[in-house]
Amino acid sequence: MEKKSRILIVEDEAAIRDGLIDLFTFHGYEVESAADGNSALGLALSGRFDMILLDVMLPGIDGYTLCNKIREQDRDQPIIMLTAKGSDEEIIHGLSLGADDYVAKPFSVTQLVLRVKAVLRRAHIGEEASHQITLDHDFTIDTRNLSGQRNGEALNFTRREIEILQYLHANRERPVARDELLHKVWGYAKNLDLETRTVDIHIAKLRRKLEPQPAEPQYLITVRGAGYRLLAQQG
Repeated sequence: MEKKSRILIVEDEAAIRDGLIDLFTFHGYEVESAADGNSALGLALSGRFDMILLDVMLPGIDGYTLCNKIREQDRDQPIIMLTAKGSDEEIIHGLSLGADDYVAKPFSVTQLVLRVKAVLRRAHIGEEASHQITLDHDFTIDTRNLSGQRNGEALNFTRREIEILQYLHANRERPVARDELLHKVWGYAKNLDLETRTVDIHIAKLRRKLEPQPAEPQYLITVRGAGYRLLAQQG
């Protein structure tokens, strides 16, 4: 029998929390929940969950702090944050802390399930992907260890950031469109009508790590009307 994926739902509104529990139980997941950040912390750091659905506004420890604490211990843990509709500040802050994606309230339950399934698939680039990315002679990224070295400075990356870099590196001879990244890296279906800024925000976050001057990128560039391109050395 195939092992069920385990989801932790952290949501303080009882009606939403109960609805999400019923929804994902119906779709075949094992579900646990927490109603506040304090009770969620131990569960979230236990390593027992394949996915964490994390509300931003929580009593006790808020969703931002919880996300940050998870990322300090586990850069691989899939996290989707639930944000207030139209709150760009929440979205940007949540993704900057390492969430894989966000879903704005009120949300379509169908789209939420599809996005959870997509993030769980993780859309790994494959064994043929390069284990080392060299941007120049003193800037390398070790994709297996989610780390890098730039002029002797240590850098840390999340799994999602590394997956983006690996895909861009494998296709470095051309620009890669946002929709292609959503399909190949996030695993979203090509026909999924999705309004999301997650690609742009992840790119901006990567530039803050990669670029000496993020506003004038020299490694991770935008090709107007075509997408993003990683300027890396061969190999």
